[in-house]
Amino acid sequence: MRRVFVAALAIALTACGSSTPAGPESVTLTIAANSIEGGKNSESAAWIKKWVIPEFERTHQNVKVLFQSSGVEDEQYKTKIALDLKSRTGADVIDLDGIWVGEFAQAGYIKPLADVGGPAVDTWEGWGQIPQAVQGLGIFDGKKYALPQGTDGRVLFYNKTLFKKAGLPEPWQPTSWQEIIDAGTKLKAAGVPIPIQINAGTAMGEATTMQGALPLLAGAGAEIYADRKWAGASQAMKDVLGFYQQIYGGSGLGDPKLQQEAKGRDTSFAQFAEGKIAILAESDYFWRSVIEPKAGVAPMADRDTAVGWAKIPAKQPGAGIRGQDFVSMSGGAVRALNPFSKNGKLAWELLAFMHSAEAIKSQLAGQVRISSRDDVNAEVLTADPMLKFVAEEVLPITAYRPPLAVYPQVSTTLQEATAAIVSGQAPDAAAAAYQSKLEGLVGGAANIAG
Repeated sequence: MRRVFVAALAIALTACGSSTPAGPESVTLTIAANSIEGGKNSESAAWIKKWVIPEFERTHQNVKVLFQSSGVEDEQYKTKIALDLKSRTGADVIDLDGIWVGEFAQAGYIKPLADVGGPAVDTWEGWGQIPQAVQGLGIFDGKKYALPQGTDGRVLFYNKTLFKKAGLPEPWQPTSWQEIIDAGTKLKAAGVPIPIQINAGTAMGEATTMQGALPLLAGAGAEIYADRKWAGASQAMKDVLGFYQQIYGGSGLGDPKLQQEAKGRDTSFAQFAEGKIAILAESDYFWRSVIEPKAGVAPMADRDTAVGWAKIPAKQPGAGIRGQDFVSMSGGAVRALNPFSKNGKLAWELLAFMHSAEAIKSQLAGQVRISSRDDVNAEVLTADPMLKFVAEEVLPITAYRPPLAVYPQVSTTLQEATAAIVSGQAPDAAAAAYQSKLEGLVGGAANIAG
């Protein structure tokens, strides 16, 4: 009976980075991620097991690192992690979607990194390599709760062949919304089937919000959530809806029907690759995974010579958030520390190690992908001018979705407002309907910026 009790005690002590009975200095740390070898995010799981763990243990002789893998839907993983943290258990280093940070922080499930990891957090060398805007992915209420793993950026892609046909310059960099409309007008006159594609409507889902509405809102000088208030039917919101109306309100610059199709986004990808769409707002995912010449979803053999890219302009110079001339939106995953870890400072050492330049280059394994670190990007993106452009020109000016539980519902309401424009409603009426729905979601007009 005594042996059974001792074994049970040993198992219990391994939870949340507690000391193990293997020796007076020995501890166990655990990493949790929604990745599993042979399944979801398999490459990430393999990296943690085959590189992170052995390399960290090699320099920390009395530390044992375990990997708590999952391969489930994101919401299932989120629920599991939340339950672990609510019961003050779980892994020491935890993968999260950046959009969960605020929700978890408000619930007390995570705390600022320095509160858990100690003074070493503030002096970490990596902060100097991560642009302030990119750090924002793990920041809530001005405090650093997590480290960004990687991110992306939204830009305007354009077809150089179609631009040449319309007599437009290349390279092209619009400096205002009007210049986008002017380019669309010339493209239409040159016989281009769909001059401009800015995602709209509910069928496109979050792609409408992230690729269209939120970058435009940032370009009008507002964010969907700022200073603890949500953006309502303000002039900035009306400007955004007015821009949608210029494209889809009968001008022929965009295709209203495409925005209402169940697979409209996929169709837009194919149409761009086929030379039917001239200007398309998308993330760098479009470049590296959709129109990639060999393995893309809609491969474009002449991508490298026929496709250009430009920053998304503010409504007019200086009118964007933070007084910017150009804007973008980004997303991505983060890693946080368990505030209930028995070894918070050591857990920070593990987290910082996972975000070192050496570790990130190991994880990329030769792939050309944007990381959160400038030093890594400078080394690995030299062969891809588009991704290098995003890392150097777009990430420093980007913004993020509010990491709050109600955001997905707010996003849907915003999508509905753009859908109303596509269906022929006026911007003022669509904005008023949006405001009314928003008040019901966020607790009334007091929580909305007019």
